[in-house]
Amino acid sequence: MTVPRSHPRYLSLTTRDKLVEGWENGLVATQGLIAHGRGEAFDYLIGEITTDEARDAIRAAAATLILAEDPVISVNGNVGALSAGDIHILTTRLECKVEVNIFHRTEERISSLVSHLERHGIENVLGAEPDSNIPGLDHARALCEKGGIYSADVILVPLEDGDRCKALKDMGKRVITIDLNPLSRTSMTADITIVDNLTRAIGALGEEILRMKDDPRNELIRIADGFDNHENLKRTLRRISARF
Repeated sequence: MTVPRSHPRYLSLTTRDKLVEGWENGLVATQGLIAHGRGEAFDYLIGEITTDEARDAIRAAAATLILAEDPVISVNGNVGALSAGDIHILTTRLECKVEVNIFHRTEERISSLVSHLERHGIENVLGAEPDSNIPGLDHARALCEKGGIYSADVILVPLEDGDRCKALKDMGKRVITIDLNPLSRTSMTADITIVDNLTRAIGALGEEILRMKDDPRNELIRIADGFDNHENLKRTLRRISARF
């Protein structure tokens, strides 16, 4: 079905269509469709906009990624299906690596996801041949590559699992996530949580990186170090409460 841009639910409906297509093509797990529905409920609560709080987090995330020595973007099925083009833009502007990492792991899904990202221009996608494990995890998301997630200093992990977020933090990494639920374990564990719809946030992050990439290093450090994730989440929750 073609959704007209004039439809008030255009973004929501086209996003659902992309996920269903991703499921049909083996990128998205059935459970990923359920996870998206839960997130969409929180999007209603923030007004389906990129809030001031999210923009502050995006700015801090951009500064952190620009400063990083070895940043990596971790991509699961939903992220790949919805935002492969924007991920490609991020990799170009940051010159960073991309690694596929999924919970419901099969070799077929991994292969499909890697091929999908490559078709969108992303080169040397990691994750198909894991040679390391994230300590403290006993499921498939522990699998990673030494030259990717395992050695990264900063990781952008949209739509992350709370236990892996904590495990990455325990490894000493700075974790940036995109999560519509400000009360999730991931949101409260990450260094920077962007409480926003993935498809809005990834594009906005790419634009912010482009604007900031030539800023003085001391200014980037000030922005990155001055961000208080817990305070930002409190502001987001106050916004949601006020909407009620």
